[in-house]
Amino acid sequence: MIHLRQRREADQTGTENGPTPAEALDVLLLGTHGQANIGDELLLETFLAQLGPDHHYRVNSYDPAATRGRFGDRYDIEVFDTAGDRLSLLGHLRRCDLVVFAGGSIVKELGTTTGRRRHATLVMLLAVVTAARLVARRPVLMSNIGVGPIGTRPGRVLAGLVLRQASLVALRDAASYEHCRRLGCVPSRLRLVPDAVWANDGAALGAGSTPAERSGGRLRIGLNLNRDIAAAERWDDLLDELRQALLRIASTRPIEIVGLPMQTGFKADDDLEMLRAFLASLPDIPSSVRAAGDHAEITTRAAGCDVVVAERLHALVIAAIIGRPVVALSYDPKVDQLVAQLDLTERAVDVNEPFDPARLDRMIAEAADDRCEGARLAAAAATKRDTLDRYFADIRRWLARPRAVAGWSDLGR
Repeated sequence: MIHLRQRREADQTGTENGPTPAEALDVLLLGTHGQANIGDELLLETFLAQLGPDHHYRVNSYDPAATRGRFGDRYDIEVFDTAGDRLSLLGHLRRCDLVVFAGGSIVKELGTTTGRRRHATLVMLLAVVTAARLVARRPVLMSNIGVGPIGTRPGRVLAGLVLRQASLVALRDAASYEHCRRLGCVPSRLRLVPDAVWANDGAALGAGSTPAERSGGRLRIGLNLNRDIAAAERWDDLLDELRQALLRIASTRPIEIVGLPMQTGFKADDDLEMLRAFLASLPDIPSSVRAAGDHAEITTRAAGCDVVVAERLHALVIAAIIGRPVVALSYDPKVDQLVAQLDLTERAVDVNEPFDPARLDRMIAEAADDRCEGARLAAAAATKRDTLDRYFADIRRWLARPRAVAGWSDLGR
């Protein structure tokens, strides 16, 4: 296979915007990679699989060695340091054919727990998109992204400037879509699609192709915790309410808790650290927790559980794909949107507000005892996967002629 990078060395016939791509493209693929977050790495895995191995990819990462080691033997991938090599980004923008923002909650204001300025991400996005469109003159696709929360007028101004410059925007939930409409985006450039991770079936995640059987014996509860809730001052109260709920369940039947850490490392108070501390406060309940190297390990653990109780979006998505009942600990608008999509209103609590431990106890017990719930979620996942099959087919068509596409309808949808 001859990659575009090699072809360009021999091709001297390019226009001011670079040579016309033939069989392969040079794709700048941007996201929150290399942060030891299994959900973010699964997004990158999904986009690379869907766009295919024939292109040359330029990928940003906070841990370039890890990203290169994971994907370098399967894809023609060039990795640059997100934090330590920012100046090289303009060079990558000028050398690529197009820019793809590959999923995630990227157009948003930052919360206090991040330790960064509220508008830092929006300012960075505006700089990248503006450089891509006005300096490098490259098409920009923002694919399967989330928009929000955005609570300030400066945030809305910045978000609007970012989104209106994109060639095409695909939003992963209805609230994000409405955000874009209110920010003045051209409707023909907007499309509502599922989160990209739904493109995977159980086999792709490392489980069987059919929903797993229930564990039997002890009630096995898969648990994920994420410290980054909006109401940071509520964290200790949240843990106490969750602890009471689990103790109530344990008083009526034998249970076991299986930790599902989606992020291990990169930051203080990661999922693994939070789970270890929390489970240590429940010494009378059998439990296990250890770091997970990738999504396959999380999938395997979740498959052995009777119910998954999770904060993080992709922990809930993985569980649904493999047919595990879920209870959502909603800490962010993106989880609220997932709850609405999966009709989980009666099996979700807002952890940014006080909640009744007895209510959460009932939710977990009802989810675990519902013999049809896993199949219902697996069927919903299959429907989303079918939608994404059509969507990514359109994206592959867009890759062939990105400058000729003014809106989603041009792709024959």
